[in-house]
Amino acid sequence: MDKHLKPKINPEPCPFQEAMDLLSGKWTMSIVNALMSGTLRFTELERCITGINTRMLARELKALERKHIITRKAYPTVPPTVEYTLTGKGESLKPVLVEIQSWAMQNYTRSLTRETT
Repeated sequence: MDKHLKPKINPEPCPFQEAMDLLSGKWTMSIVNALMSGTLRFTELERCITGINTRMLARELKALERKHIITRKAYPTVPPTVEYTLTGKGESLKPVLVEIQSWAMQNYTRSLTRETT
């Protein structure tokens, strides 16, 4: 390491970086988007999110539960029934997601128009 470059030591967690770490996951916003309409079972989520496999969905749901974005409720049925719902913290992502969707629609439409002309 160059003797002039010092590693950044930041004892305080940065809220912006924490938020970006949360939002940067490949499947995070797809899961939140699916749950914006209400409580869903695992299989319903799996069907809603194109391209995600069972193992990855289970992993992402556990991570979102640890971050208090979703809650998991298991019912003692055969086969097991598990439902997922956004927490208050998860619900607070709705306006962010709506703005990202709006931005994507505007810019995706523009790029398609440019490609066809």
